[in-house]
Amino acid sequence: MFQPISPLDGRYAEKVAELQPIFSEAGLIRSRIWAEVEWLIYLCNTLKLEGTAYLEKPEVDALRKLYLQFQDEFVTEVKEIEKTTNHDVKAVEYFLQKVMKVLKREELIPFIHFACTSEDINNLAYAQMMKAGLSTVLFHQMEALLKTYQELAEAHRKVPMLAHTHGQPATPTTVGKEFKNVGARLFRQYEQLKKVEILGKMNGATGNFNAHAVAYPNVDWSAASRKFVEEALGLTWQRYTTQIEPHDYLAEIFDNLRRFNVILIDSARDCWSYISMGYFKQKVVAGEVGSSTMPHKVNPIDFENAEGNLGLANALFNHFSEKLPISRMQRDLSDSTVLRSIGVSFGYSLLAYKSLLKGLSKLEIHEARLAEDLEDNWAILAEPIQTVLRRYGATDAYEQLKELTRGTEVNEKTIHDFVKTLTIPEDAKKRLLELTPATYIGLAASL
Repeated sequence: MFQPISPLDGRYAEKVAELQPIFSEAGLIRSRIWAEVEWLIYLCNTLKLEGTAYLEKPEVDALRKLYLQFQDEFVTEVKEIEKTTNHDVKAVEYFLQKVMKVLKREELIPFIHFACTSEDINNLAYAQMMKAGLSTVLFHQMEALLKTYQELAEAHRKVPMLAHTHGQPATPTTVGKEFKNVGARLFRQYEQLKKVEILGKMNGATGNFNAHAVAYPNVDWSAASRKFVEEALGLTWQRYTTQIEPHDYLAEIFDNLRRFNVILIDSARDCWSYISMGYFKQKVVAGEVGSSTMPHKVNPIDFENAEGNLGLANALFNHFSEKLPISRMQRDLSDSTVLRSIGVSFGYSLLAYKSLLKGLSKLEIHEARLAEDLEDNWAILAEPIQTVLRRYGATDAYEQLKELTRGTEVNEKTIHDFVKTLTIPEDAKKRLLELTPATYIGLAASL
């Protein structure tokens, strides 16, 4: 635990453990075996290419067991082969050749990795990893965040809070409405992310089925490729590629995750600020230490950790989106090493989501402090008063209230004395006299 360079594999390993089987080196090898095995089964049992032979159910089950019941020993064996090949995908191919010998189906060895470039396998492996990382890990945390923001919005929908624009007292809102603002933004990004298609290609060295068409000229390889990617693998078929799947869909996912994370950074900073202002309190956890020297402190560390880790994740997401869709001519290898860090960006995001959920779970609304700040800021009623004056035709309404309130101390008496002098209908005057900073919340509660 104390030797890894990355804190995700050291200090935070337990907190991101659910990502390890997906994005680790073992996870990548497992996904490559998945793609190779399914391609072999497809060639033999679906396309029934001349020269192949049908794989019986026990044989199919044995092959699928390689990735469905993946063993650490498989990783060891593949990595041992790679020491000789110095090629990670070829090492998986040779590993499967050994498996076919054990199954006594040596005649099918030529059809392992048949007509494939390494990127036919890699793009499918990473697509499967992305699908699993999103559907089994990140989506669950995102949904937990959406649920939490919704619960906070509902619980505090009527609690008035002085707003601050430019850091200065401004028209009040409610605590619930501010949480709802965040939740609504997050939900929009979540919905967009759920709609992104995860693409895969299986079309050879430069995307044209060159070798396929020479070996089996009578096969409709485009149709066969599409059926394999969509029906056998459950991905969306990518028709047009060079040697690599162009990674545009990956950029779409990363950009979407980055936007989701930016919203959370905004929220984490606001929660931090509200805690510093005394609007929010934090539940005390027995045994926790806020400061090594100041015993009284309860630091907003969960929000700070979330902000920091979201920034790390977004730095990677931004690089992925800019780098991965670019490949010189038909192929360069600069994307290969970058793709291996996808799990790191997911890890920092997951860590941040968990920190934020923990921080939100410890929040308590300090209603007395909120009420105190509202009571100290009667000047904010200058807005509704001047708006009512405009309603009844005053051409200098803004200027009147500016002279009354700007740079001066304003209290309830100041406001009431001014309102009583206004020549407006009595019902309008009565509404203004009944208004307080705490009740001037507009439609916030219903919104």
